[in-house]
Amino acid sequence: MAKIETKNIRNVALLGHGGCGKTTLAEAMLYIAGETDRLGSVAAGNTVSDYDPEEIARKFSISASMAPLMWKDVKINVIDTPGYLDFQGEVLQALRVADSAVIVVDGKAGIEVGTELAWDAAAEAGLPRAFFINKFDDNEARFGRVLDALHDTFGKNVCPLTIPMVRSGEVVGAIDLIDRSAHVFDTNGRHSVELIPEESREAAEKYRDMLMEAVASTDEDLMMKYFEGEEITPMEAINAVHEGIIHGEIVPVFCGAATKLWGVWTLLDRITESFPRHTAKKTETLADGSKLDIVPEGEPALFVFKTVADPFVGKMSFFKVMSGTVKRDLNMRNNTTGDTEKLAHIYVMKGKKQTEVDELACGDIGMVAKLSATNTNDTLTWNKELRYRGITFPTPYLAKAMVPVSKGDEGKISQSIAKMVEEDYTLRFENDAETKQLLIYGLGEMHLAVLAARLKSRFGLNIQYGVPRIAYREKITKSVDVEGKHKKQNGGSGQYGHVKIRFSPGEDEGLTFTVSVVGGTVPKNFYPAVEKGLQEAMEKGAAGFPMTHLAADLYDGSYHAVDSDEISFKTAASLAYKKCLELAAPVILEPVGDLLITVPESLVGDVMGDLNKRRGSVMGMEPAEHHKGYTVVQAVAPKAELLDYPTVLRAMTQGRGSFSFRVTGYDVVPANIAAKIKEEYK
Repeated sequence: MAKIETKNIRNVALLGHGGCGKTTLAEAMLYIAGETDRLGSVAAGNTVSDYDPEEIARKFSISASMAPLMWKDVKINVIDTPGYLDFQGEVLQALRVADSAVIVVDGKAGIEVGTELAWDAAAEAGLPRAFFINKFDDNEARFGRVLDALHDTFGKNVCPLTIPMVRSGEVVGAIDLIDRSAHVFDTNGRHSVELIPEESREAAEKYRDMLMEAVASTDEDLMMKYFEGEEITPMEAINAVHEGIIHGEIVPVFCGAATKLWGVWTLLDRITESFPRHTAKKTETLADGSKLDIVPEGEPALFVFKTVADPFVGKMSFFKVMSGTVKRDLNMRNNTTGDTEKLAHIYVMKGKKQTEVDELACGDIGMVAKLSATNTNDTLTWNKELRYRGITFPTPYLAKAMVPVSKGDEGKISQSIAKMVEEDYTLRFENDAETKQLLIYGLGEMHLAVLAARLKSRFGLNIQYGVPRIAYREKITKSVDVEGKHKKQNGGSGQYGHVKIRFSPGEDEGLTFTVSVVGGTVPKNFYPAVEKGLQEAMEKGAAGFPMTHLAADLYDGSYHAVDSDEISFKTAASLAYKKCLELAAPVILEPVGDLLITVPESLVGDVMGDLNKRRGSVMGMEPAEHHKGYTVVQAVAPKAELLDYPTVLRAMTQGRGSFSFRVTGYDVVPANIAAKIKEEYK
């Protein structure tokens, strides 16, 4: 395959709510461009981009996948992304390397939560955006209603480039507003140009005027022509749309029906003519926040935006060429690890199909296999100081305990999960030393269900999920004086240890051990044994949880010249500790932390009501800094009450809410709940 020049490369991410037709649109684009010889469908499980067994079985996208195509000598790298919120990390990977985003909207459903989230994500990534109103051939679809809603929700820059053409009450094609041409589609998605029918002319003029007003706003000369009533030529409009998209002054709206291939031809034309190339933004952001000029002819540099742990191919690193030209057999330095990696083979991916290439130009996207020391967010270059800005992934908070179905697979879990975490940065694995559980954290129930299925299919590992245990602790609330005496005589040498200890609540987290023995009633050489005995005993309190914040003063005791030894005094200290538990009114402590919840203003009341049920305390509220119409609720809440919070908050806010949580300390558990905990952990 010949190298495609930077000026002829477009990287376009397809975003939108689940089920709006992103994968179908990608499939239609590939088919019309002649990249495939049949039109696959999600229902049949034979699309190019949804090739993973889990995607085929579940009938929705799970991973961001590549679908490159050639159209009029321009290479369009289409990146199909999941619409399901659990796979948000995949969307962020696509946005990091895309140069523009097409947000697909269901013509029947209109604006959905996923539409808003896609807009926000693309805006945060600084990408030019466009809308594709899909399924416009459906009798229940209302293009005008959806377009008005887009205009009202996302601003006056939203304007149509194509609208449905109606004949005898039926949608039969689309009208290109730039050149006033009517396109009637055949079964292959090709179109014939006709005159605009009478019943569509009024709508065509109305929406064209909206477009021309937006076009005129991009240039003073065009503004003069518009106000003086002069015609803006199609070429002037195309150039203005190109500049308008790059600078965010125009958000074009296309319409079509991906399953019928309607409107896809026009979309491809406009992507090649008007969408930005990699160099349009002129600079690239570095890890320290500074900017670096993009130099297509400079030293080669690439950014790894995605890693896949393929059981057959091995580790697959997906990258974008950020500057220069990357060639096969090139040695490059990983500026994260300092290791040198050899790009023995370079591939272009189309779904799961690999095509080997000799080189890729600046702005292009490829894959290289078996880079041992390279992971997502790494920069490979010749310049030791250069590191591109990484992707910031959402923190996973939904925790599950992992239990292998087969005994002896515990070691296999850690090994397999390590590969999955390397692939998916929205997973987090933890071996909890306190609760003796293997914990996995994800973004949602579906996220973790897919993980379990992949562990089985890729590594032959069957796991079950359980409820995570909370790392409770205990502390005493009273000061008590107790003694512990250990005396054992079995003939010959015996065992003797006797201590008197004053226990009280301590200020430090662990054991604060002091000695105030007078007259040598307990020899100094046994002090460490007493302390060690208490430390070992503190591993379990009255309810079975580790004891914390305990002060113990050894003030008296006795010993036997022959029978006393370290074991005897350790045992005596343990007996004293048990008496302390009976007398010092121990209580259970639970982890609590700071909870920050970001939600739309209209839902603050619901969130606060739910927090009260979770024993949470609201500490304050303030407007979200970078999210208009949203409020940040600041609260303190127990960790035990937040195990299902990712799922509950998503349901309560329809996916619009987000939160962060950080354990900051421990608080006393209320008596009624402590009784339930004791019963549960008995």
